[in-house]
Amino acid sequence: MRAFLAEYTVFHDPALAAEGKAMMAVLSGSFSRCGYDVVTPRGGDLMAEIEDLAPDCDVGLVIAPDHLLAPLTKKVEDCTENLGCNSLNVALCANKKRSLKVLAAHGIPVPGERTEGLKVVKPVYSCDTFNTRLTEEAPGEGEMGQEYIEGEPVSVSLVVNRYVGEACLFYTGRPPLVLSLNRQHIPLKDGVFTYLGGETPIDHPMKEEIIETAVKAASVLGCQGYAGVDLVVADRPYVLEANPRPTTSLVGIAACMKEEIAQVLVDASRGMAPETVSLTGRVRFDREGKVERL
Repeated sequence: MRAFLAEYTVFHDPALAAEGKAMMAVLSGSFSRCGYDVVTPRGGDLMAEIEDLAPDCDVGLVIAPDHLLAPLTKKVEDCTENLGCNSLNVALCANKKRSLKVLAAHGIPVPGERTEGLKVVKPVYSCDTFNTRLTEEAPGEGEMGQEYIEGEPVSVSLVVNRYVGEACLFYTGRPPLVLSLNRQHIPLKDGVFTYLGGETPIDHPMKEEIIETAVKAASVLGCQGYAGVDLVVADRPYVLEANPRPTTSLVGIAACMKEEIAQVLVDASRGMAPETVSLTGRVRFDREGKVERL
């Protein structure tokens, strides 16, 4: 068996490469332990390398910044069995402005859009809190303004069973698998938010409501495969965005999880992800992939 695994930033975005390498190390190690020969790009044009390498593989998964992920995912879908979210879902989630409107229309709490006064300004297509700031300045081209909700930043990591595409032949109706609830370390300094990692798994007085909100958001947006939903918890959980791909929290989760994430992803692609996973202990992780047991 062969698995094609690719992470765009490792070769093409030095600012995010450390996170990419950490996620790739976890995924590659897990697929290897599950008996797969892991095939990875050599650092050239990623679209061309997917087309060249993925057809000889049984499964494939690509991770990339949101504005690039949809076309890369479509290429994986054309070449092999895609284990990640489907390309249409990726395209919707990548547009933060559009996806939040969809969530709001379904009654899911999200920050309101703001064009004046103090607000959070960030790119419509963004990842890793890049250029996310608290300011009274108007959003620039390609940016959006949101209500600032002061609260606790958390995320929920999910693996959603496949239910459309070729793999709908394996439809089982199983609900999404909740991997973990994670605390995010996102300090605000000089008006700029910076993601520094987090802790997992955590407990929380509103855990049930947080998870319910995250699962509903992922379902409404059509996520399949690995997805991370970012929220801020104030009077209630508010969804900030949904990431239709593995996120940095995977590094911490894998350090606590008995099951192999590779097997979970493959099983989910057939609609058969486990109902639960076993997490032991708690860890702190940073954006470079360093993990510390707590």
